[in-house]
Formats: sequence, C-alpha cells, structure tokens
Amino acid sequence: MREHGGNLDLAQQRFGGRAEDWIDLSTGINRLPYPVGEVSARAWSALPSRAEIETLHQAARHAYHTSAPLVAMGGAQAAIQLLPQLAVPGRACILTPTYNEYAGVLSAAGWNVQEVAQLDALAGADLTIVVNPNNPDGRSFAPEDLLALLPRVGRLIVDESFVDAVPHLSLAPEADRSGLLILRSFGKFYGLAGLRLGFAIGNAADIGKLAAASGPWPVSGAAIAIGSRALRDDAWAEATSARLVRDCVRLDEMARGQGWTLVGGAPLFRLYETPDALAAQEKLARSHVWSRVFAKEPTWLRLGLPGSEAEWMRLAEILAR
Repeated sequence: MREHGGNLDLAQQRFGGRAEDWIDLSTGINRLPYPVGEVSARAWSALPSRAEIETLHQAARHAYHTSAPLVAMGGAQAAIQLLPQLAVPGRACILTPTYNEYAGVLSAAGWNVQEVAQLDALAGADLTIVVNPNNPDGRSFAPEDLLALLPRVGRLIVDESFVDAVPHLSLAPEADRSGLLILRSFGKFYGLAGLRLGFAIGNAADIGKLAAASGPWPVSGAAIAIGSRALRDDAWAEATSARLVRDCVRLDEMARGQGWTLVGGAPLFRLYETPDALAAQEKLARSHVWSRVFAKEPTWLRLGLPGSEAEWMRLAEILAR
C-alpha cells in the first residue's frame, strides 16, 4: 500500500492511545466539519433514484460554478482508479512531487509514466496530471496557464481536491472543453471524508465513460442527502474559507517558533522544512498529535489545521515543551 496520511492506526501501534485521544493532523481534512443534520430513514434504506442523484449533481454545479457534465463518485480516489479507462495506454506525465496514487494506478494499467517538475515539461504527453493547489507543497497555477497547456497534450487531468477555499484557481467553469477533466473532493473541505463523495467534471464523452464505469449507484443515499445540502450552503463555505485563511497564519506563526520554515501549503494544510521531520513527528506523537512525513524528503513535515480552540491550545502547549 502506498504512503498516505490518515494512517492513525500505525500511530496508535507505536505511541498508544485510543483514536479519540488523538488529533490527526496527518491529512488535509477540515477538522470542523459541515454539520450533517438530520438524514432521512429513506436515505439509508432505499436505493438512490436518478432524480436524487441529479439533485446532487445540480448542487455540485452550483458550488463549483459550472454548467459542464459531471458525475458523483465515491471520492476523488474513485475517479483516479477509473482514469486508465478513458484511453488506451500511452505516455502519462505527472507534475511532481504530488499525490502518489496517480503514478501507481496508471503504471498498473500499462501506461508509461514519467514524473516532471515543470509545467512546460508536460507538453506532448497523451495524458497529464496536475494537482492544483498541489499536495503536499501547495504549488498552484493560474487557470489561464493550464488552459494554455491544454492544446499541447492529449488529455489534461486537473485534481482540484484542495481548491474549495481558493476558488479563483478552479477550472471547473471551463470543464466542458475537449481534453480537460476536473476532479473535485467533497470530503476534505467539508470535513466529511468518511462520506466518500467526490466529482468528475468534464466533456460529455469523458463523463459518460466514467458514469458507465461507476455503475447505477455510484454514491450512497446519505452522501446524496448531505452533499446536496452542503454544496448549496454558500454562507458556510464562505465563512469556512475565511477561517481557514486565518488559521493558516496562526499555524505558520507557531511553526516559526519552532524554527521551521514554510515550504508551502493550501488552506487545509501546511508543509514545513524542519531539521529532522521524524524527530518532530515523534515529539508531537508522544502527546498524541499525528503528522505527515515523507520518505523521500526527510526534512518535510506536513500538518493539517487544528479544529477546535481546545485542539489549538493543546498543540501550542506541546510545541512549547
């Protein structure tokens, strides 16, 4: 299994404690999630209808400011698993360092995968992957720069899993262009990763293929009910985006107090350069705060943002020791 955040079971094996004793900052998931509210008994007991799924799709178009075809899926990861089915294997270029599932999924499907460090180096590939903002370093690209790349590649996949709080970066309004496919995560910004909900947005041909591969019930009734409600709650989204910006500043200030240097980040996570990331991770873990380190970058430490004020105070106390 590839390396990911959210591996709290490993933290518990090494440092003890129950899951509820931990503050898991190893992911970029909002720790103040959208209030779920009531979910009808029917959402749990009945198969989702076409009309209910379309209601969710319309809510997603509203939230993402697009009129393009889209399909709900079991998280952005479900869409990643199906990407090889969009075309016969060829040369795939991935802008790295980034989320490591893309290379693994494409390689397993027979694609010739190349990792590149600059946007221009993607040109000429049959399929290209750009995560915007990028995970883990927060690198971002203006929509016009990505659109300029589009005619130079066979298909451009833009993963916008962390774009909700910086919507000016999103290409969702342009997603019906030939060769462009946008992936969106619901669970990260809305803090409901366990719901397993995400979307692929693109032209009719690509979305038709993904919808057919996903089957008639790609998401649960509960995901439809909660997602339809949350994606139309503009006030919550605006307030949350503003809070995340403030919280990034707060966490960066705490990191500076440790002598850590900001490498980059997005409104749901920060990446720091440290003298020894494993030592920093262990210091936090001894007090049951879990973080993310990277085998290929031994000085990088990634932290999600604490949620409640109690979590912020606890983190401050640990770092002050």
